[in-house]
Amino acid sequence: MDLRELVSALNDFAPLSLAENWDNVGLLVEPSPPHTVNTLFLTNDLTEEVMEEAVQKKADLILSYHPPIFAPLKRVTWKTWKERLVVRALEHRIGIYSPHTAYDAIPHGVNNWLTKGLGACTSVPLHPSTAPSYPAEGTHRVEFCTDTEHLDVVLSKIKDIQEISCLTTSPARVEGEEQTRVTLNCSQKALLEVVALLSQNSLHHKTDILLLQKPLLPRTGMGRLCTLSEPVSLSDIIERIKSHLKLPHIRIAVGTGKTLESPVKKAALCAGSGSSVLKGTEADLYLTGEMSHHDVLDAVANGISVILCEHSNTERGFLSELHDVLATHLQNKINIIVSEKDRDPLQVA
Repeated sequence: MDLRELVSALNDFAPLSLAENWDNVGLLVEPSPPHTVNTLFLTNDLTEEVMEEAVQKKADLILSYHPPIFAPLKRVTWKTWKERLVVRALEHRIGIYSPHTAYDAIPHGVNNWLTKGLGACTSVPLHPSTAPSYPAEGTHRVEFCTDTEHLDVVLSKIKDIQEISCLTTSPARVEGEEQTRVTLNCSQKALLEVVALLSQNSLHHKTDILLLQKPLLPRTGMGRLCTLSEPVSLSDIIERIKSHLKLPHIRIAVGTGKTLESPVKKAALCAGSGSSVLKGTEADLYLTGEMSHHDVLDAVANGISVILCEHSNTERGFLSELHDVLATHLQNKINIIVSEKDRDPLQVA
């Protein structure tokens, strides 16, 4: 499968527009074209050990959930481990692709997989995603009517304003008089100029200003708020999570006034580092990989218990599920393998 065809298919599976704006997603390293991908190699973190595994298994493209290139590289030498990853990849003609928070947002992604550890439940995104391409331009729509004889003057002044788009005119009747309706999209900055222009003269009537809001995408977004079918004790939830993540232990902070036998009906979760996503959410339980000490204290003080499993432990198990769904999505055209060396860097001594 040609690399560019595969990247297009991966982008269809999880549109990169769903990723957080601070993220670095997509094709990060590309061998010189043409580049055929026979083997796709999945990993949560691309370490040097994992890279050597990919080389040994003759991978043509590495899909690394976490982007190995995040901060900009000023040079590519043998000095730092991330630079060496790029060197090794290009030496062996291996591309590197990272979806990261795009996989967090999609309905069939990492956070949805993590909800399965709670048992039977329904879930909604904590921070829903909006349709990235609607409206195409502008944050506001302005509509007003003007006398036909003054239309050219008004349009000329409006066209001098920057960040105006979708400017259209149509016939209208106001109070029995033939007029022209002018409609335009504009940015917040341009809106102030448009309003100032219209307030300077009496060449317009019946002005409407609409806020253009992008529609929410169903079941798509960051984090999940889960409502269990039946309340379950915190101790039972702990065992379910350990089983789902295949962990011998987790870390638990019991909310003030709660015990291990307290019922859990609502759980808010976020794979990876969930402090910013979970903060302020009303729930019986927060489930994530890591949180700051003070955010844990805040949650506990509010009677919310917290389960922490280490960052990548809340993500890595998704790779097995991803293997199967990608195989179907790509119509079994390529070989897909999951890293055996990839693991969380933190161990219990």
